[in-house]
Amino acid sequence: MKKKWDHQALVEKFEANRNGELALPMAAYMRNQFPFLGIKTPLRNALLKQQFEEYHLPSTDQLIEEVWKLYRLPEREYHYAAIALLEKRKGQLTLKDLPALRQLIESDSWWDSVDSIAPKIVGHVVATDRLQGSAIMLEWSEADNVWTNRAAILHQLKYKRETDRELLAMIVQQHAASTEFFIQKSIGWALREYAKTNPEWVGSFTGRHSLMPLSRREALRNIH
Repeated sequence: MKKKWDHQALVEKFEANRNGELALPMAAYMRNQFPFLGIKTPLRNALLKQQFEEYHLPSTDQLIEEVWKLYRLPEREYHYAAIALLEKRKGQLTLKDLPALRQLIESDSWWDSVDSIAPKIVGHVVATDRLQGSAIMLEWSEADNVWTNRAAILHQLKYKRETDRELLAMIVQQHAASTEFFIQKSIGWALREYAKTNPEWVGSFTGRHSLMPLSRREALRNIH
């Protein structure tokens, strides 16, 4: 019988598998932005699966609070666990949760967290109300935070045929001249992914608009 959600039980699972030897190279791979426990992805996923099998997921009104209990812990694996918990309950999220998701994106920010939250979770929420959601993504695109901008660029990454081309074009053009590596890379990624669905549009778009070399190269990588 499942028990009531207890984030401390997950903490105990993770702490029991702390590996100092692995933690150092894992932190180095992320340019020492965060400390790590030293739990590699397969083991982390196994521990999360065990947690989800043993405990009920938090209720909708407690979800964000429980996510933050994990995200406020210093080691990066707890941040990944918080995002995994969010993804398990993403069907319960609405546009009202976007400010909380933005706060997560802007906290302990790096590509690994943002790229997990933006397409899978933010993208899912925006898809529930494209009109209002798209307006919020334009606000994110105009934010002063580069990671919020990146999330706006990437939120349609999984949309395929449902991609709003006008919105994609608008957001890309807002950042096309950016000298920020993570913005240039995200533009290229968003266009390259959409090119799998509509290579003609991406080819035409890149031909008509000025992009930084990295963005253009990434966008056209699979177009022949």
